[in-house]
Amino acid sequence: MKPIAIFRHVSPEGGGYFVEFLNAHAIPWQLIRIDEGDPVPQSARDYSGLVFMGGPMSVNDDLPWISFVLPLIRDAFLHDVPLLGHCLGAQLIAKALGGVVRKNEVKEIGWGKVNSTENETTRAWFGDIRSFDAFHWHGETFSLPQGAVHLLSSPHCANQAFAIGKHLALQCHVEMTRQMIQEWCDLGASEITSNYASPAVQSAQEMQSQMNDKLTELHHVATQLYRHWLHGLSH
Repeated sequence: MKPIAIFRHVSPEGGGYFVEFLNAHAIPWQLIRIDEGDPVPQSARDYSGLVFMGGPMSVNDDLPWISFVLPLIRDAFLHDVPLLGHCLGAQLIAKALGGVVRKNEVKEIGWGKVNSTENETTRAWFGDIRSFDAFHWHGETFSLPQGAVHLLSSPHCANQAFAIGKHLALQCHVEMTRQMIQEWCDLGASEITSNYASPAVQSAQEMQSQMNDKLTELHHVATQLYRHWLHGLSH
């Protein structure tokens, strides 16, 4: 089996629970460290799937690697190599496939409820899950590319997830681990403070005090999504 390529854009936003899931299923993967200058592959067909993690930058920033990643995403889509995006990764997929990424009305930082859309595609991805507490850390949002099916929304961000066939894009974070949340809270302390007036921003204490209860449910949701995504892998 060809490895799954996991694109890391900053070191605190690595594979998280997704890597734990792959290891538990003995599925090979390769980390592409954009933040350390690893080159962007030219062909998606060297991998069984492409997974893009988060990051504090915008897909609209003038960063040299973005001009290589967007064509790679389009190459994967053209050749039916499954795509999976988390937060920034979802915005990269949306932009590459014709969507628009813009500022969201409010920042979302911390735990917040998301609700699934009632359609057959959502049921295929989420099963019986109708709502759950996702983890959020974003200030931008995306429009849906042509052919995308809307999957999730939150009170403060209408487009929380979409699917196109075997490809899945998640604005919210389902890949979180205890260590990631603690590290993000430390590194993002000033961002939390400057945006705390937002109705969708929690304090670091609130986020961490809810970890024990909410991570179990979040990993259940992630497992459901990742299992379904695996069905589309190219071998």
